[in-house]
This record gives sequence, C-alpha cells and structure tokens, in this order.
Amino acid sequence: MLQSFVAVLGLTVSPLGEFTAGAMIPAVIRRARPLSMATVFIDGEAGTTGLQVRDRLSARSDVEVISLPEADRKDAAARTEAINTADAVILCLPDAAAIEAASLVATDNDKTVLIDASTAHRTDPAWDYGFPEISAEQRARIAQSKRISNPGCYATGFIAVTHPLVDAGLLRPSAALVASAISGYSGGGKALMGVFEGSEPHEPWGAYGFSLNHKHLPEMAKYSGLSSPPIFLPAVGSFAQGMVVSVPIHYERDLEDGIEGDAGAAIHAALSKHYADSRFVSVMPLGESTWKEEGLLERGAFLRPDALNGTNQLQVFVYCNEEARTCVVAARLDNLGKGASGAAVQNLNIALGLDEGTGLL
Repeated sequence: MLQSFVAVLGLTVSPLGEFTAGAMIPAVIRRARPLSMATVFIDGEAGTTGLQVRDRLSARSDVEVISLPEADRKDAAARTEAINTADAVILCLPDAAAIEAASLVATDNDKTVLIDASTAHRTDPAWDYGFPEISAEQRARIAQSKRISNPGCYATGFIAVTHPLVDAGLLRPSAALVASAISGYSGGGKALMGVFEGSEPHEPWGAYGFSLNHKHLPEMAKYSGLSSPPIFLPAVGSFAQGMVVSVPIHYERDLEDGIEGDAGAAIHAALSKHYADSRFVSVMPLGESTWKEEGLLERGAFLRPDALNGTNQLQVFVYCNEEARTCVVAARLDNLGKGASGAAVQNLNIALGLDEGTGLL
C-alpha cells in the first residue's frame, strides 16, 4: 500500500529581533488523508518547531510519526530520502537552509509538494505565494502547485488590508504608505523567547527595524499591488503571540480620484466584498470601536493583538475620520496561526486536494 508522507523540516533558531515564520509553527493538522494511515516524518523534531508538530501529532490515530535516530537527523542522505518519499514537505528553516533543502528534491520527482515557511522563495516566480485569499486564481495556483512559499506574518496583515483596495481601484498603486505593527515575542524564536521568559528584567515593549529594510518588505510590495513597499515600523511586545498590523490612509494623497460619497464606507465595502466568501478572513463592522463610550481605559477595551490566538483567523478593521479625510485599516491575526503554522496547514490542505479548513479554527 502506498504510504503518504508529510515531512516537516524545523531546525531554525531565529536571531534576536528577527521575526520569521520558522521560529515556531505549532502543528494544527487535524485531518486524515484519504489513505488508511499517513506517515509523518519530522526532520528537526528536537527543535521548537519539531516539538510543536510532534506533540500535536503523537496522539492522532490517523498518522504514524516516524523519527530519524538523533545521529541521523542532520544526515543529508536521510533527509533526501524523506523529502523525495514525501507527498508534502514543509520547510521551516532559515533561508539558506531552505534553499539547500529544496535542492534535495530529485529532478525526476514530480509529486512532492514543498511549502517553504522561510523568506527564501516568497518573491521567486517559480514558487506560488501561499495566500489563497488574494484571489480565486491564487487559490487555484496553490492547488496545482508543487512549490508554495508561505507568507510572512507581517506581510500577511499588510497584504490583507491593501491588496483588495488596489484591486478595486481605490488605493493608488503609487501610494507611499506607512505601516506599523506589533507582534508577540514568539515570532523571534528561541533567542527572543529566552529574553522575555527568562528571569532577567526585559523591556515591556520595543520597536525595531530602524534600518527600514525588513525582510518582509519585498513580498509586501509584490503582492499588495503597490509599486513600492511601505515604510514599515514593527515592534515586539511583552506577550507571547498575536499581532496587529495598521496602515493609515490619507484620502486625497493615497486614493484614486473620482471616489464619490463616503470614502471610508467605500473602503469598507471593497474589503467586505473581497472577503465575502472567505473562511478565515472577516471584515468587522465599519468603525466598530474597541473603546468604551466613556473612553475609560478598561481591560478588554483595546484592539488586543492576542484575541485570535490559536486560530487561523484574520480580522480586518476600518476606522475613519471623514472630517479629516483619513482612515486606518488594520489586520489582527495570530502570528503563529494565520501568520505561520495555520497558513502552512491551509496551503497543505489546498495542495493535497483536501478541505481547506480541515484542522483549522
């Protein structure tokens, strides 16, 4: 009987302050392949990613987890055999290692699907970008693809709120945007987790990326439809996971000419139309406030980054000031969910012809 493999490569330790999808990718696979038993090979199971995957697969009755002996876990021959036997391989490696792993696929292997969670292939035209909500055509490409690049967490939020507006003819492709974001420290991998979870005092919040060349910028520009990337200001907070990405828009400067009536309502309508049939992306009511009417600083009254933790959901918010002719569009997501592992499993499901939402909340 033909066995089916899902190989998950997870050897990465992200450098301090570098937010990478491979830093942690909790296994959220909860589905049975259309065979009696699927065999799962976890390459790098001793790392953060591998442990997360193994913990969530070990109790399942529909998969068998296969482990290499510790001495063989970095053996090229053993990894090559696993990769070329697998139906799907999820690469959760640093860029250089992901490129090397992809090169291990045999030239005559036309069945193995690679899903790369690193930055290495996100703007490579030979790889399909794994953001199915961009368009029906993008979802169809993923379904037929053997090479899928998993989006970055920050890029996911930015593209989610800008691409539909460019596509609808509202946002100028030439708009010079600024994006700000805050993420939980888990996106920084073991190094940053050690800082925030250790016994030594740490910063409650910190901005970074002041070189203005964050590694997600190329994909932000390419898949948003903008002609240039935004000025991007990321930050890390003293909470484990969750993310909010915010993009301010000045109507006269950033929107196309000829928009009649309430521009904020038009922005909200375009986003709502784009995601009307989406299972994982939802547009919240226009101007829904996260503050109490009296403006008190009450717990739970904020736009909390961690509200979607543990899910593959992404929420879009539109806040407007029509008098000032400005608005803010924002995306909230779990940086380890829709920003990493959830997206990887969603792409896996699509590529293998399974129900897209299997195993995802």
